[in-house]
Amino acid sequence: MIMKQIQKKVMAIIILLSFCFSTNYCGAQHLDWWKDAKFGLFVHWGLYSVTAGDWQGHRYKGNEHFMLYERIPWKTYGTIAQRFNPNQFNADQWVSRAKNAGMKYIVITAKHHDGFAMYNSPSSSYNIVKMTPWHKDPMALLAKSCKKYGIKLCFYYSLGRDWQDPDVPTNWPVKAGRSNTWDYPDEDGKDLDKYFHRKVLPQIKELLTQYGPIGVLWFDTPELITKVQSRELKAFIHSIQPDCIVNSRIGNGLGDYTVQEQKIGGKINLHPWESCVTMSGGWGYNKYDTSWKSPELLIRQLTETVSNGGNYLLNIGPKADGRFPDSAVSRLVKIGYWMKKNGQAIYGTHPWKISLEKIVSVHPEKSIGKKEQISLVHGMQDVINDNTSKDIIPEIRFTEKGQGNSATLYVFLNSLLEDRVLIQSLNAGDFKKIQKVELLSGGKISWKQTDAGLKITVPRVKSGDINVRVLAIN
Repeated sequence: MIMKQIQKKVMAIIILLSFCFSTNYCGAQHLDWWKDAKFGLFVHWGLYSVTAGDWQGHRYKGNEHFMLYERIPWKTYGTIAQRFNPNQFNADQWVSRAKNAGMKYIVITAKHHDGFAMYNSPSSSYNIVKMTPWHKDPMALLAKSCKKYGIKLCFYYSLGRDWQDPDVPTNWPVKAGRSNTWDYPDEDGKDLDKYFHRKVLPQIKELLTQYGPIGVLWFDTPELITKVQSRELKAFIHSIQPDCIVNSRIGNGLGDYTVQEQKIGGKINLHPWESCVTMSGGWGYNKYDTSWKSPELLIRQLTETVSNGGNYLLNIGPKADGRFPDSAVSRLVKIGYWMKKNGQAIYGTHPWKISLEKIVSVHPEKSIGKKEQISLVHGMQDVINDNTSKDIIPEIRFTEKGQGNSATLYVFLNSLLEDRVLIQSLNAGDFKKIQKVELLSGGKISWKQTDAGLKITVPRVKSGDINVRVLAIN
């Protein structure tokens, strides 16, 4: 009898471990820091930053994908490295600017679709250390600065596209649609498994062993990666760094969280997800790109994302010399000023019962708002693909921290055109009695909870401040 009981317990443990391995259930806590962080910096930096919109005397299409659209042989494309000398790069400055803006993690392109490694890759000489006059590894410098400032370092890696390797077929939007067919025309002769074991696994090992703890491996475009390869890759990652998160673009439904590119979910989703959005029109630096979103629009997108349960990953394309564009720096400063006052309504929060309430105004003409006019830099569908709303319309959004009677409800008053607002969702009939209402940015407010809703009068926004104010309600 005792032996049978022991056997049953052993079998139960085996089943539990199998369940954990197959669903990642036991390691779910490794997502906690990421879910609490809410806000990260995306950085697209590579050889395309050098050309910055021009190729051989003409303005190119495709932005950071221009090697594909111009059909440039990879060896010719690689000669751009001879002009890549980012002597203004300052890792401390990058990381401190992200931290001061309220960002908690940085995702940077370790290898984009062009196949060029932006780090010291022993397995491939096609990298920034070997091929540029700079001869430095920016990832090593960033790793040191991230540790200094308490920021999680994460790597982007193009998985199913690589225009330097001879064995990478694609199928989007048609067969060979994103393949290098000018250097390697035999699409049917390509062996993806050779690329996977010759380049992907060695480089992933390098990224996980050369720079300390990595928060996320942010894969892109799995294309024809098989389920067997996705499983092997995820197991390989966790054999080196068990706590490393992987996004859904590892392929075949095996990611820890899903990605929405250049769009934001319009409803609450309690499964982990992230919106990656450009601060300007494109991902990589392009001197023709003037499509900069205003700080107010960026904060609105942050509140929209977080109120629906997601993370907001905001992209900047640094210049070839290593500096952030001035337009990006000024926006980071403005965002940081807002986050210092209101960040508690972002970090560690979860969605409330609703994410959005439309404002009812006593002056209907003041509820119309405006729309930012953003012109797009010359490009293609999969490069310039910003589908986020540009509307600056008065609205109310919600997040919550804690549970039950100890919970705090945060109310975002986005782009108010009046000093008074009625929050219908907080009426005395549907919402418990409110004890305290504070404006996180400071200043006197008056409020009254009625059957119609919570009536609030707030101070006017100071000149130069972002018109997104936050209430904390206990």
